Amino acid sequence: MKIELSDDQALVLFDWISRVLQREDFSLLVDDRAVWSALFRISGTLETQTSTIFDSNYSALLESARQRLIGELGEFGNQ
Repeated sequence: MKIELSDDQALVLFDWISRVLQREDFSLLVDDRAVWSALFRISGTLETQTSTIFDSNYSALLESARQRLIGELGEFGNQ
């Protein structure tokens, strides 16, 4: 299977996965242990393919990526 993401999508998704995988309440949400295999694979692939995570300006790059992606969504999810 192949999933293509933009650089912005990959960066934002990597950051989110990295944060939620460490939260105890997220582990309660994942009710099927087999799902962890996919989550770890996705996280690892994003980590090795997204060089921006090692940039000293990571926070600013992440925020810029978030803003561009939010702009693309228009009103979706804006409640």
